[in-house]
Amino acid sequence: MPDEEPTLNIPSLLTLAVVSFFVIRWFFKRDDDNSALGGSRGRARGNVVDPAQVEQISQMFPQLSTREIMWDLQRNGGNAAATTERVLSGRGLDAPPPSFQPLIAIPPTGVPAQPAPSSAPSKSDGQDLITRYNLSAKIAEAGGAEPESGSDSKPSAGGWSQNKEERQRLLQKRRDDMILAARRRMEAKQQQQQSAQ
Repeated sequence: MPDEEPTLNIPSLLTLAVVSFFVIRWFFKRDDDNSALGGSRGRARGNVVDPAQVEQISQMFPQLSTREIMWDLQRNGGNAAATTERVLSGRGLDAPPPSFQPLIAIPPTGVPAQPAPSSAPSKSDGQDLITRYNLSAKIAEAGGAEPESGSDSKPSAGGWSQNKEERQRLLQKRRDDMILAARRRMEAKQQQQQSAQ
């Protein structure tokens, strides 16, 4: 009996056929999902596109409509880098079909400007930089004398400090010095205009 050759029986052939069918079906189904509109991620999410990506791309390329951006993001599976590369390479974005209805509504870029006028009157109701940054004490103590540039702090030779509080203090000091210097220049210019008249 050692000379018997292994034979294929019907149950093993059926098992091989079923397994082969599922492997081939899985392989072709995966390729269909990747080539379909939006890929597998797009199908799972429907027409939903990340609004942050759409806003980011629309800020980089204001000539594009948000609908075109959302269509391209849906087609490439939400890959903002691919959409950006496509625009930068000069190919442009395809116009979405009329049947494309995105699920999110991105407000136009001009909408955030509407709250600004309501906040502008609160800033312009007599408040200047001196009162906003509490520099009246520095004006009183300076008494018109030029402030020394490094009197309060010594700047580090390496530029930025590793300490966050020190960096913030240095930046606030620079801001205050710039505001006071601009005030002195404005006062000098007004004095020159008055003396010329």
